[in-house]
Amino acid sequence: MAIQPTLPQQNPGFVRKTFSAIAGRYDLANHLLSGGFDFLWRAKAANLVAATRPTRILDLATGSGDLAKALASANPRAEIVGADFCLPMLEVARGKNVPALIQADGLNLPFRDGTFDALTVAFGLRNMASWEGALREMNRVLRPGGFLLVMDFSMPPVAPIRSAYRLYLHNVLPRFAAAITGNKEAYEYLGTSIESFPRDEQMFSLLQRCGYHGMAQHRLCLGIASIYTAIKA
Repeated sequence: MAIQPTLPQQNPGFVRKTFSAIAGRYDLANHLLSGGFDFLWRAKAANLVAATRPTRILDLATGSGDLAKALASANPRAEIVGADFCLPMLEVARGKNVPALIQADGLNLPFRDGTFDALTVAFGLRNMASWEGALREMNRVLRPGGFLLVMDFSMPPVAPIRSAYRLYLHNVLPRFAAAITGNKEAYEYLGTSIESFPRDEQMFSLLQRCGYHGMAQHRLCLGIASIYTAIKA
């Protein structure tokens, strides 16, 4: 069972303040720190969603809107709504002409039960105050049989790679990211939150408790990130 830790930084005020501060350089930091692989990750996620032929998709924690745009490209007939509780990030998304954007809290979504055929959350669930609460709220707004996709950073399963990645995550990345964004604290928190986030069987167990079945995992780049998919029971 994955128990959500209590992190001093992991609260709505800290997360909103942090992402507001780096909104203008968020995309640049993502592209550089991932070596450009983030483009491939989003394309894979969008194609997994497209295979379910949805007509209404919610991209929760849409941030700067990059996944929403990838979803629109892969699902040209679907209506896509991007939601995020950080207004400066939504302003960046608006500048990319993401059509339907709404400011909303992932723990209290302003949508009726069963509104969406598919829901995506990329690199956002990890930052929410309650993973279980958020997943249950996502379940509520999905129709029966709706498709959930969670993409987030993880820890590589192979010990030598995991050790090297942990060194990078806690020592190299914060300094590099600080040079790009001017905010070292945000990326020091990143490493801590990644280590604490459930992965592999822990994530499957969490999803099952929150009303999902048919879980699958797609590891990305030797396991430094993962896509989890599930169906609303």
